[in-house]
Amino acid sequence: MSTNVFVIDEAVDWQDLGAGVRRKILGHNDAMMMVRVEFETGAIGPQHRHPHVQCAVVEKGAFDVTIEGVTRRLGTGDGYMVPSNALHGVVALEPGVLLDIFTPPREDFLA
Repeated sequence: MSTNVFVIDEAVDWQDLGAGVRRKILGHNDAMMMVRVEFETGAIGPQHRHPHVQCAVVEKGAFDVTIEGVTRRLGTGDGYMVPSNALHGVVALEPGVLLDIFTPPREDFLA
């Protein structure tokens, strides 16, 4: 299953994940998935791991991003890459937005 090749942000609904985090799945195909995630100040993307390779760009705000025990403070325009099965998570230092790309797609997000 795949979505259209063009994404109109306002046409995609937010999914409330609780604890000050929400996301919208902007698109996906058999190879990749694009997801926007919005955080309130202090919201946490808990440490976790998954087999998917992930890269992200900070669209807005500031985050402490931890990958395999190394933490960096990233701001608007910065990004990071998470290898398969690497332990990672984020803390929003102010209201912020991440744009995540996963390969392969996160089937668990589609359930």
